Amino acid sequence: QVQLVESGGGLVQAGGSLRLSCAASIRPFSRYRMGWFRQAPGKEREFVAVISYSGLGRYYADSVKGRFAVSRDNAKNVVYLQMNSLKPEDTAVYYCAADSTVPSSAWAATPYRSLEVWGQGTLVTVSS
Repeated sequence: QVQLVESGGGLVQAGGSLRLSCAASIRPFSRYRMGWFRQAPGKEREFVAVISYSGLGRYYADSVKGRFAVSRDNAKNVVYLQMNSLKPEDTAVYYCAADSTVPSSAWAATPYRSLEVWGQGTLVTVSS
């Protein structure tokens, strides 16, 4: 069964940090581009970050560039999102996604429903 399970969300003060994890049961994990989206209350789901098969290609939304970092461990089938200097506007449910065909460079412009696999999400709340 193909599955993505996120963890690591929680409540943090503005300026703080969190690291999200996404454990994947997809095979072969190394052939999937992995990424993160988020959805704030009353808003559309938006792209946050994506990482290529090898980990060498990484793309970020402008709103998180310089603060967030995506990484992956292909031996453990896990992708991470390190979030630093968090702001109240980062409050959202964060979703992990996987896709084997959409180029990493195209994720930001691709309708999120087009991506193959989704997790259930983890809530991040940043207090001011």
